[in-house]
Amino acid sequence: MINVMRKSKLNERAAAKEASHERIVAAAARAIRRSGYDGTGVADIMKQAGLTHGAFYAHFESREGMLAEAASRACADSAALAADVVASAPAGRALTAMLQAYLSPEHLAQVEAGCPLAALGSETARQTPEVRAVTTRHIKAMVDLAARQSTDWGQSSAHQRALVTVSAMVGALMLARAVDDPALAKSFCEATLETLTRS
Repeated sequence: MINVMRKSKLNERAAAKEASHERIVAAAARAIRRSGYDGTGVADIMKQAGLTHGAFYAHFESREGMLAEAASRACADSAALAADVVASAPAGRALTAMLQAYLSPEHLAQVEAGCPLAALGSETARQTPEVRAVTTRHIKAMVDLAARQSTDWGQSSAHQRALVTVSAMVGALMLARAVDDPALAKSFCEATLETLTRS
């Protein structure tokens, strides 16, 4: 009976720690997209997660470890959204649906929940190898997802077009978010969408 009670308490503690860890990572994934890697501090993340600053080291060895996991979560969330768009698109329209969703006014406005590449692209080169590795895997997956929508998937031409497509869509969103002119921001997205869907 005592062993059962101990095991139950250990399970409850493990579940509580896992839930706390999840809150930290979710808050950090939003924060890095909103404020960048350098603008994301441990104290703020722990406060957003409803935990004390001292509890941080029960979950991570370092701030860099948290940032790597946050980057992984942001990339996974973005990949899942893209996969959902592709899966729900009519036959032969998946790439167009993906581009429309990515270059939409809604995605432009949703920095915290949007693509981490557009939010963090220029900062990533200065991050730890772990963060760069996570980002590289996500970019490769995006390129592969775009290439798989081509009728010549598996050929170098499909891969090359996918590289250009991903570069253009991420670049357009980065520039659209960088300018303080809403009409210009809209034009970046619309012109890129029109050009990519036409080609």
